[in-house]
Amino acid sequence: MKLTVLVDNNTIIDNYLIGEPGVCYLIETGPIKLLFDTGYSDVFIKNAQTLGFDLHALNTIVLSHGHNDHSWGIGHLAQFYDQSHRPAAPIKLITHPDACRPKQYDGLEIGAKFSAQEFSPWLETITSQTPYRIADDLIFLGEIPRANDFEGLHPVGCTVDHDGHTVDDFVRDDSALVCTTSKGIVVITGCSHSGICNILEYAKKVANDDRVVAVLGGFHLQNAKPEILARTSQYFEQLNAETLYPCHCTDLRAKIALDQVADIQEVGVGLVLDFAQ
Repeated sequence: MKLTVLVDNNTIIDNYLIGEPGVCYLIETGPIKLLFDTGYSDVFIKNAQTLGFDLHALNTIVLSHGHNDHSWGIGHLAQFYDQSHRPAAPIKLITHPDACRPKQYDGLEIGAKFSAQEFSPWLETITSQTPYRIADDLIFLGEIPRANDFEGLHPVGCTVDHDGHTVDDFVRDDSALVCTTSKGIVVITGCSHSGICNILEYAKKVANDDRVVAVLGGFHLQNAKPEILARTSQYFEQLNAETLYPCHCTDLRAKIALDQVADIQEVGVGLVLDFAQ
């Protein structure tokens, strides 16, 4: 599996690419050409073009959850296809069933702001609460069980439930990818609203492999309370993962704390990682 960072808060020095506070990773494995999230704007399109990737080759999009900094790029991708040409076959859009529900925070709209039907001419929507196999070595985890007592406990604004009622949004649609390799698993997250430790425990269970080669993505450790950061650090110390790539919603204080117990590497737009099968 090859992973290229198309959108992150940071950029890699001397790579003249564009950053924004969002997430978009290009993942290539066998015939699968996949975008994991699409960022907030058209930045991922510009960066893909600069890096020489033809977005008409895409066949899959996975949304980690429905927040704007992960999903609004889909509208820009629709405009891109309208201005050039649509893919020859529909692109699979894989996500949790609740990802496209309205979401608000402090009165602001922060949800996906589109319906799956809106882009139906070029998108084939697949929603799943349970693990969904994208390729032999790649699995969408679906809804993450919140098994521990320190993560995913607080709502992020509000949403609309299936009965049309406005309720607290615990971001149940938050999910991740797990890639299986001969050396162990690689876990790729968006924001980890469900808890990075919960995600990793579930990924190990779904993949039936306790060996963790790498974890890349947002760890939901922005201004984290000291006790949460301590519990998370303890977890990673026991996990014994080879390499961590915390980014997006992971602040410097959290990275410094995790660096005491694990090998932490920098992430930015332009980073390319190749995990041998």
